[in-house]
Amino acid sequence: MLPPTPSTPLVALDAVAIDTETTGLDLKTARLVQFGAVRIRSGNVRTDEHMSRLVNPGVPIPAQASKVHGITAADLSGAPDFAALAPDVEYFLGDTILIGHTISYDIAILAREHEIAGRRWTPPRTLDVRLLARLTVESGPHDDLDSICSALGIEIEGRHTAIGDAMAAANAFVALIPHLRSRGIRTLAEVEAATRQRAEQDARSNGGILALDPPPAADRTRALIKVDSFPYRHRVRDVMSTPPIVVPGATTLQEAVALLLERRVSSLLTSSPEHGIGIITERDVLRAVAGDSASAMASPIDAFATRPLQTVEEDAFVYRAIGRMDRLAIRHLGVVDREGNVVGALTTRNLLRHRASTAMMLGDQIDSAPDVPTLARAWSQLPRMTQMLLDEQVDARLVSSIISSEICALARRAALMAERQLAEAGRGGPPVPYALMVLGSAGRGESLLAADQDHAIVYADGAPDGPGDEWFAALGEEISNILDAVGVPFCKGGVMSKNANWRMSRARWIETIDRWVRRQRPGDLLNVDIFFDAVPVHGAQDLAESILDHAYDVAKHTPAFIKLLSESARGTRVPLTLFRKLKTDSNGRIDLKLHGLFPLVAGTRVLAIKHGIQARATSDRLRALIDASLIGESEGASLIEAHRSVLTAMLAQQLLDAEQGIPLSSRVAPDRLSEHLRADVTRAVSAVATMNDLVSEGRF
Repeated sequence: MLPPTPSTPLVALDAVAIDTETTGLDLKTARLVQFGAVRIRSGNVRTDEHMSRLVNPGVPIPAQASKVHGITAADLSGAPDFAALAPDVEYFLGDTILIGHTISYDIAILAREHEIAGRRWTPPRTLDVRLLARLTVESGPHDDLDSICSALGIEIEGRHTAIGDAMAAANAFVALIPHLRSRGIRTLAEVEAATRQRAEQDARSNGGILALDPPPAADRTRALIKVDSFPYRHRVRDVMSTPPIVVPGATTLQEAVALLLERRVSSLLTSSPEHGIGIITERDVLRAVAGDSASAMASPIDAFATRPLQTVEEDAFVYRAIGRMDRLAIRHLGVVDREGNVVGALTTRNLLRHRASTAMMLGDQIDSAPDVPTLARAWSQLPRMTQMLLDEQVDARLVSSIISSEICALARRAALMAERQLAEAGRGGPPVPYALMVLGSAGRGESLLAADQDHAIVYADGAPDGPGDEWFAALGEEISNILDAVGVPFCKGGVMSKNANWRMSRARWIETIDRWVRRQRPGDLLNVDIFFDAVPVHGAQDLAESILDHAYDVAKHTPAFIKLLSESARGTRVPLTLFRKLKTDSNGRIDLKLHGLFPLVAGTRVLAIKHGIQARATSDRLRALIDASLIGESEGASLIEAHRSVLTAMLAQQLLDAEQGIPLSSRVAPDRLSEHLRADVTRAVSAVATMNDLVSEGRF
């Protein structure tokens, strides 16, 4: 079972649910008479992976105890004592999370049995179903196991047997996951923080002592592991071989070998009308000539080529290609452009200095995930990867671009999974071509870890609420639910393709965009804020690009609309005290999205729209404005640096909060930042005044 990280989603958690039956309730004297445990893997109770054992306590069993669990001395005839059973128990439990109802009692029993047996005992991380249930309204006021299971619709089989109660606790935990998620409790760190807070509240109200152990300190050795940052700094187009060498499928193997030697390459692409594009490598040649070499050398290479050609997009980061090669156990990839045309080749020779590591697998794990738990487990690696990159002093803008790339990949995978679910339900495939777009910060390539859903669908044609729209409504619902389960929560503003306002035909999108620009209401500006940063991630990209082109064109030629955008963009005050220190709230935090990121991003966006610049990233927009002499070199450079500083501070804070189970947000505690970074952020929020001046009417 995989060791969990603080960011592991509950839906992807590997754990073991346990229960004990004993000779009594007094922890000073009680002894174990029965032990039960069952595995939980990726949100599923594995009833085929369980352990149920009777244990000879070596002491009499009080009749009162037997009346509860039904175990008598006669039942224990021939049963081993705990010392003999301990190795099996320790092997089954491993070092995973343990789950149970009032589990502190079971842990205390196991600790005492280990002590009596003279065996080492390491306190495990635990989750108490009783405390988890108290975090949800649905569980009701009673928190005994029977009441919890009844409220969740779970029938307990074998109540007051160790395996029966362990199974009940496991099923209750799995059933509680969506209820916890609806309350913003998604990860292991968040549930540990929430249960500890609840336990503290209970202890204070009852005048008792907190019995819940704090979670173990984070494994700092992981943070010290260095990562080769090259695969995260460069895209495939930077390292691929180009142009690709393509030969007809009728080319003989002998001719192909000669070409491999002449061009000093390790592979050729082969194309034929019957079979499409394939690849033949040095290894394919060796396998072909291992038998009848004379016959093989005269044969066409189509007989030995591998199809389909495995590919990666040219603008993907290198680490995604490394992950794909590792998963497929191949040494060559074709490189394609956004239209799917083969434009290059990538080999392990290109990547010799950049071998795969666990963190590099993230991208391909997302692309290949077969189900929601696997997708969630891959997604949970993102904070660790982010920390490693920041430790390597990788620019926060590049890190946020990588995060955005994975959000787009996550949305694309969710769409594919949703399509499959609809097909399996008998609803068929897409009725017309469509595209899924990711909007907002991820569309700009500037997303951070506190991301929520912002996505939309454009389809070729069809009436609102018609048969086609109903299919896409179901698709949007599935996409939204998958993303929420994985760890990207529902958008509070409803910007999701399951909602009709963000799911339309191309013609209706054009009408909607025109209405946004024409009406010029404050509410419409929120739509603009989201929509003008959109990027297509799945499906017919030309559909999405056509409405985005229209949006930029109509906005550029509507001065009144530009003016309204300008007024909105420069409405933020600089949050500094008289002595040039950052103003914070009662919790010692400042909202850097509101006071830093938003005015920088919004101001740059309105300048880009006015001047027809369709770059999406804020820094790219600023560079384009500088190159066009629309803003000065010095002020443009200071704004680019301000943007970097704000992103760095927000990422650093979000990593700290994720480790402690604090809900991620844009609020940063300046006192937790290094002195250098705090000074950078102070200068960054001062740049808001520069941006306000740039978007003022007089500066156009």
